[in-house]
Amino acid sequence: MVSGIVQGVGFRPFVYRTAVKNGLVGYVRNRGDAVVEIVVEGKEQSVNQFIEDLQKQKPALAQIYNTTTNTKKDEEGFNEFRIIQSSGEAKLSGSVIPPDVSICDKCLHELRDPTDRRFDYFFITCTDCGPRYTVINRLPYDRPNTTMQNFPMCDDCAKDYSNPTNRRFHAQTVACSKCGPKAYLTTNKGEPIESKDPIRETGRHLEEGSIVAIKGNGGFHVATATTKTEPVARLRRDKHRKQKPFAIMAPDLDTVKSFAQVNPWETKLLTSYRKPIILLKKADNYNLSELVSPELNSVGVMLPYTGLHSMLFDKVKEPAFVMTSANPPSEPIVTDNNQAITKLGKTVDYFLFHNRPIAQRCDDSVIRFHDKNPCLIRRSRGYAPEPIQLKQASERCVLAVGGELNVTSCILTGNRAFISQHIGDVENLENLRFLKESIAHLTKLTNCKVEAVACDLHPRFTTTKLAQKLGNSLGCPVVRVQHHHAHAAALMAELNVNEIVAVTCDGFGYGADGSAWGGEVLYTNREGFRRVAHLEGQPIIGGDRATYHPLRIAAGILHKKMDVSEWLLSLSDKFPHGKTEAELIIKQLNKASETKTTSCGRVLDAVSAMLGICYERTYEGEPAMKLESAAIQGKDTLKLAPRIDGNILDTTFLVHEIFSKRDKFSVADLACSTQAYIGKGLAQLALKEAEKLQVKNIGFSGGVAYNEHITATMRKTVEKAGYKFLVHTKIPAGDGGTSFGQSIVAGFQKK
Repeated sequence: MVSGIVQGVGFRPFVYRTAVKNGLVGYVRNRGDAVVEIVVEGKEQSVNQFIEDLQKQKPALAQIYNTTTNTKKDEEGFNEFRIIQSSGEAKLSGSVIPPDVSICDKCLHELRDPTDRRFDYFFITCTDCGPRYTVINRLPYDRPNTTMQNFPMCDDCAKDYSNPTNRRFHAQTVACSKCGPKAYLTTNKGEPIESKDPIRETGRHLEEGSIVAIKGNGGFHVATATTKTEPVARLRRDKHRKQKPFAIMAPDLDTVKSFAQVNPWETKLLTSYRKPIILLKKADNYNLSELVSPELNSVGVMLPYTGLHSMLFDKVKEPAFVMTSANPPSEPIVTDNNQAITKLGKTVDYFLFHNRPIAQRCDDSVIRFHDKNPCLIRRSRGYAPEPIQLKQASERCVLAVGGELNVTSCILTGNRAFISQHIGDVENLENLRFLKESIAHLTKLTNCKVEAVACDLHPRFTTTKLAQKLGNSLGCPVVRVQHHHAHAAALMAELNVNEIVAVTCDGFGYGADGSAWGGEVLYTNREGFRRVAHLEGQPIIGGDRATYHPLRIAAGILHKKMDVSEWLLSLSDKFPHGKTEAELIIKQLNKASETKTTSCGRVLDAVSAMLGICYERTYEGEPAMKLESAAIQGKDTLKLAPRIDGNILDTTFLVHEIFSKRDKFSVADLACSTQAYIGKGLAQLALKEAEKLQVKNIGFSGGVAYNEHITATMRKTVEKAGYKFLVHTKIPAGDGGTSFGQSIVAGFQKK
């Protein structure tokens, strides 16, 4: 028995060829628990060589976790080696099918070769590439169990599938223009448009400024040109997306370099089989519409990862297309053709459909680099459900359901954690339904029996309520995990250390004391955590409204030492209700505010608004992200020494210093000085506690860990003091990684 990622990666054809090469007879087959069963008969030396070859020469996408052997002296009487019909047997847990894989170079070559019978066929795939996770309904990974079941192979494809020397030998998605899925173009009402070349015609429509919904492997994209302002502006209006950046797709690396900076590490991942969106710094000669990524120094770029995507660019001069996930606000990505017409018809001019159903929706992954270190912002297509390997094994199988924003689920079994694709914010019914479906599918794929359910500590989160229902239905305990503890535990487990002083900074997390945390230093080990330091608590004027209009936060901090009435009234036009709202805030300031937060994100937001960079948050992290973009051009001119009182970093001092210097220094310099103060202050808090506790590992997690300057400042300070600085490279530092952390806490908690 071979367990791991061994179905859907060409493993059975590889076993077949390896057995024949070593003169062995027997069989290989898939099982219903994602395991591959192999029986070989032959000379002992040949069998040993076969087993060695399995490990050393396995397909590039295959991952072998365990190999279990059972030797018998009896002869079975096989005459040849065969790939036989799969078995539904499912006894083992912890194997899984691979994530979707980008089109390979060999298939791309055939797509462009007029002499090849798959020339111009958009759904060209082989054993080395193509959709996996998004096509499977159930295990074992065989064609009848995928969304290819409705596309019987033609004679030519059947020959490829049956030929041991062919690259498509037992490739479950094998197809061609005769027998495979078809692409077609329609109006925005779904009325068919006659076209001999619908994909390239779509490319021409995009170049001319049309907006088109394009069906891919894991859902729909909404696409348009990137050099024309009008269609991008229209898309923003229709999607109610004022400022949030759009991802774009460019045809090749050379084109990307014409508008963005790409370092060697970004190049390697951008062109890998994962093909994620990578946030690249805009080049000096950036020539795309400013509305693609407004007021940011970066742009999210990906390369084509299907034949269809590649063909879109064949007859156009447009350097890139907007390629954003097609979903109504706060809903999951659209996957169904009829649903697309209903939900997107008023937004788009055309649809480019294909007739293969999507089994599992899956958004594009998003990554940024800090020098050579990848920071996963969204871990989805190309990654999910590939597991995170741990050094220590959990004694029980745990299902974790995440928090409230950027949710993923996670199943921890043994020493492997399987994180779902990106779900999104589960404040509405559609995303909650998506979360439930992904949990059921991941549980089925991993063949796990859940023994504990983990969730956030917040009593009113939708996921907390879901966890309780799941715990009741499964008859197992529910473990509630403090938000920042989950971040810290995730970092500790990912880096395989037993204890850590973790700086965990973000916008909000329900604290162990019931208050709003967000700038924490925690000592964490396998047994639990202790809050050892934090940022100063700051008033939240107007509750949740303050998170959308960060001038409220700035006013609350400044009010501690000065009268802000005149300043606030001068900015009354920045509030939704103008002067009336500004006057109300002033009245609220004069009353003692009981609600405070230690959130690092809110401090960054306050400075961003105070400097006139961003007055309104229209998407998660916007004010802080724009502050970081402004700081790129600046220097730490103020060189403020962090003020630490006991175990608390003074942020009131920081905000007042920035306010008092706002007419003397550039916005860029003040933004940079803000980040430097935060980075140095957090590092000093962590170093003080690490020295006291004699811990050598200091880490950084939470959404603020995506900030390159703060992270670099902390790293420099920590490493200069002789400590090891740890950051995430395999899971998101933000809330997309909390389900993993929750599973770790529950998995290693004493029963």
